[in-house]
Amino acid sequence: MYFDQVDQYAHLVNLKKAKRNTAMGDVAMAGFQHSSLERYLKMFVQDLGKQVAISEQIRLPESEREGRAGAPMYDRKVTRVITAGTLIDENFMDPYENNFLLAVHIEGVSPTQSLIEANGEAHQSFKRSAKVGLSWVDLSSGDFFTQASDWASLASLVARVGPREIVLDRSLEDVGQMQLSKLLGEGAFSIHFHQTTSDGSTVSAWTSMLEQPVAQAEEDAFMPVEIAAGTLVLDYVRDKLIGQQIQLQPPVRRSDDESMSIDRQSLRGLEIRSTLRDGTFQGSLLHAVRQTVTKSGARMLSQRLVSPSMSISVINNRLDLVQEMLHHEALREDTIALLRRTADTLRLLQRFSIGKGDADDLLSLGRTIDVMGHLSKVLHDHIVVRQGCEDASIELGFMWDVLRRLDLLGPSKVATSIREAIDEDGLDRQHVAELEEQVRAEEMAEEVVTADEAGQKGPKLGRRASKTKVPSNDTAPDEIWTMRRHASATLERSHRELETLLGLKGQLAKRLRKELGAESLTLKWSAQLGHFCHVKGKDAQGNLSVLPGARSIGSTKSTRTFYLADWTHLGVRIDDSKLRIRAEEERVFGRLRNQVIENLMKLRRNAAVLDELDVACSSATVAKQRRLVRPILTEATSHQIIGGRHPTVDASLEGSGRIFTANDCAVGEQEKIYLITGPNMAGKSTYLRQNALITILAQTGCFVPADYAEMGLVDKVFSRVGSADNLFQDQSTFMVEMLETAEILKQATPRSFVIMDEVGRGTTPEDGVAVGYACLHHLHHVNKSRTLFATHFHALADMTQDFDALGCYCTDVAEEGDGKWAYVHRLRRGVNRKSHALKVARLAGLPEMAVEVAGEVLADLQRKDN
Repeated sequence: MYFDQVDQYAHLVNLKKAKRNTAMGDVAMAGFQHSSLERYLKMFVQDLGKQVAISEQIRLPESEREGRAGAPMYDRKVTRVITAGTLIDENFMDPYENNFLLAVHIEGVSPTQSLIEANGEAHQSFKRSAKVGLSWVDLSSGDFFTQASDWASLASLVARVGPREIVLDRSLEDVGQMQLSKLLGEGAFSIHFHQTTSDGSTVSAWTSMLEQPVAQAEEDAFMPVEIAAGTLVLDYVRDKLIGQQIQLQPPVRRSDDESMSIDRQSLRGLEIRSTLRDGTFQGSLLHAVRQTVTKSGARMLSQRLVSPSMSISVINNRLDLVQEMLHHEALREDTIALLRRTADTLRLLQRFSIGKGDADDLLSLGRTIDVMGHLSKVLHDHIVVRQGCEDASIELGFMWDVLRRLDLLGPSKVATSIREAIDEDGLDRQHVAELEEQVRAEEMAEEVVTADEAGQKGPKLGRRASKTKVPSNDTAPDEIWTMRRHASATLERSHRELETLLGLKGQLAKRLRKELGAESLTLKWSAQLGHFCHVKGKDAQGNLSVLPGARSIGSTKSTRTFYLADWTHLGVRIDDSKLRIRAEEERVFGRLRNQVIENLMKLRRNAAVLDELDVACSSATVAKQRRLVRPILTEATSHQIIGGRHPTVDASLEGSGRIFTANDCAVGEQEKIYLITGPNMAGKSTYLRQNALITILAQTGCFVPADYAEMGLVDKVFSRVGSADNLFQDQSTFMVEMLETAEILKQATPRSFVIMDEVGRGTTPEDGVAVGYACLHHLHHVNKSRTLFATHFHALADMTQDFDALGCYCTDVAEEGDGKWAYVHRLRRGVNRKSHALKVARLAGLPEMAVEVAGEVLADLQRKDN
């Protein structure tokens, strides 16, 4: 970094600032070793949300230097701009989560319009008609999605995608941070603006960045806002990759009706991917149900949890696979053991699609393809055995479908080619040599930095080089080849030629030792001297005149070096032979890479099958450990859950040797609303959340924590729990609560599932009761959604007695005569008009005097009420 950037960023990433005196004055600068690039990229890109330009030294073609005396051979060019959403294979990426770049296009918005009114609503000029297009890609895996939606759903869709970076039309650049926060919601993403330079009117314009063109019938289905968003995201990617080719999977169109909608408040409040308190993974729903053994399988499970399916056939196919893995332990264990041996195939393949894959990636891919073959045999043998059993009444079509989608014809040939071409031992030796070289470079760089900080001149490279042993590359053991010599006819011929030349080198050395009488003579090469002869000890005093054409180039008391034409000519021939081998290795590698690209689509489809198997095995393992059952999904609008348990709380209690109190839930059939009262800390909130989470798990295709679970499909889950203030947007806790409540009442349908906890708190009791009643009235008469409504406003039970689809339920406290008491978490029909708040206050450690005063005041208030 130079100039102002040094003062702006150096201290943020703990870089030391320095100054260099130049003809133009002092120049501020700060930097780091190349080996630390990933570390600092993470800080700049992920932590600070900045864009980092990568500049590399490029050899200029002869055509650009021709006719220009003294023209430089190299130039520096920016080869890539790295942003949070355009990461590809950086080591600091989270391997268990997708790294999405999301583009948002809003129809009908001009730069001069205000996007949002003061009340958080869309601007009146387009609020009723604006369509929103979204398109998101993961450059590390090649995933590509589009969706058309509406203004009201935008923030929730953003939360569901979970992007690392959002790209907006440049026309929105002057909107302002507060309006953008209201528009997109809050999240761990950076926002950048981009003006497209390509034609955004057709899907066919995307073809150059896809593994295959989009079929015409599918192309016609894309809406204009989707096309605009897709063009925006791809043009942004093209701009950042600067000429690098990339092949994404064909775009997958998402629609609002194909998956359950979970709004952003519910994603947060239900702790699906992270906890509400501290935002950590441990304690979340994903943590409770994830036992995948592959990174890509973990990513698939995460995406399924935030977008549960609305298709009963899709859900049942997933459940069938989980059930098969659960009931057949040998199949599950064999599958898991094989999956553990696979690489992160999608991310690995994406490296090849942009020309970045190396020999290690090829080996990993070859091993993974071999695993695919073994898995195919395991699945086939299992199906044959199952169909041969007399009690095999179950239809195994879903298993045949999995097997058919594992297309191994082309990939198997790729694996064979990799296995026959790459020398694994040579590759291991290369890694050791590279590590040693890196250590030497770091030590040298540290010396330079230390000397510079002390105001001393750094060590001169020439002097250091003269004191450092330069490894010879003139003997076979010093050369490291990564391709087997039989990988091609040319390679085999070149190796035979090199062996011949090395034999001539040995003969030459033997002859020269005899003629000079110097047993210590060796034939060497260095970058500074080229090919030279070297003698040491008493041999250094020998007479060179016996060797015609020998020319001394240096001597000390104990060593002597000299040129000899015979060795120079032979050494050049050896070097040329090695260069031909290197070039042929590159050609063989290129051939293997082309094979991978030719089979890219098949390999990606196979990788998706591996992920499905991993997720199914994970769900089956959790089902066995946690005693989960298969849910039954119907087209009804009711729940019938018997013995339901909270997935994360149940696991936590079991780990500490305690037992979770299970509860039933039959909301929807006769009673659309459960009005739940009861003491603080008696499990009302847990009951609300557990039934929402069971619903999400069921439609994800997982088994659920219950004794029995049958439920009608849910189109939307809404959760109004655990609000906090938002001072940045000037919103109090009560205002945040009302905004969330408003979204529920405006969007919930008869097929939705709503949980609302303590609506109306944060204001006067009278206002709170009024708001709570209004919500119940709207949910009962207008939305008609399945609703669990917990409250401490006991008057609501009296006010809603004429609601024919509302039932009252409660938890309780069991009190004994000696003053002891215990929570009763089991839900029962009725109303509990005692909140027992003072018991909780005493448990929390309030001073006894304060508790006694509270008791006196409570008794006085109760006397007045009576």
